Amino acid sequence: MTVERIVFARTLRQKSGLVEQRVWALLRGGRIDNHKFRRQHPIGRYVTDFACDRLRLVIEIDGGVHDRDEVVTSDHLRQTDLEALGWTVLRFTNAQALGQPEAIAAAIRAHACLNTL
Repeated sequence: MTVERIVFARTLRQKSGLVEQRVWALLRGGRIDNHKFRRQHPIGRYVTDFACDRLRLVIEIDGGVHDRDEVVTSDHLRQTDLEALGWTVLRFTNAQALGQPEAIAAAIRAHACLNTL
């Protein structure tokens, strides 16, 4: 991992918005079944919103810009690359993250159950 990527991730953590702060409050410190997440976590050539190493799970929170065609294509390529590295990517919109945080917790638990079988 390059120093530039680490600095970039640190900068993203310091400039997180309301939605990211709310999701981090839900995930931090193993609050969901003791699964430890990191925020703005570098994986390969990407920096993910949230990642749990033990579950090999990435949580991405997508704002309105992710509806644009070029961003949809970029997100698809990014997700394919992360999956090729052995990670599962779960995506939620800002509205879902703010209005239905329990859906994020339920998706994490469902993924954890599938990976412990």
